[in-house]
Amino acid sequence: MNAMPEPGPGEVLVVETPAGHFTQEVRVGAHTWTADEPLDAGGDDAGPAPYDLLGAALGACISMTLRMYADRKGWPVEAIGVLVGREKVSVEVDGAPTMRDRFTCTLRLAGDLSDEQRARLAEIADRCPVHRTLERGALFETRLAD
Repeated sequence: MNAMPEPGPGEVLVVETPAGHFTQEVRVGAHTWTADEPLDAGGDDAGPAPYDLLGAALGACISMTLRMYADRKGWPVEAIGVLVGREKVSVEVDGAPTMRDRFTCTLRLAGDLSDEQRARLAEIADRCPVHRTLERGALFETRLAD
């Protein structure tokens, strides 16, 4: 296989490795990490699974969005934690049952915040860019390299 070019701005490069059946090397800018499937899915559990990475992206985006908002407002937020869960649920779409992913994001906010500030931060959490992308859906284009 031809060597893959290094990822440019806004790109993520994922290349399988010989380390395991599903083990992947992920590169973003100067950062490199491993992704894999868990043992019960046939992987070696050498790194987070793809849905774990998606949950991490959502949680990180929510936390960063809340930090930016709290800083801009001058609110006394000392620490932010986001626990992200994902499950498959049955919903009706156009009168037919279908399975969809449901993300549950639990916010832990430390600081001397009023109930109104806490409620506003919960609203802002739903406005992070990754949340909006997942909520709206995305367009995909897959092509073969030369």
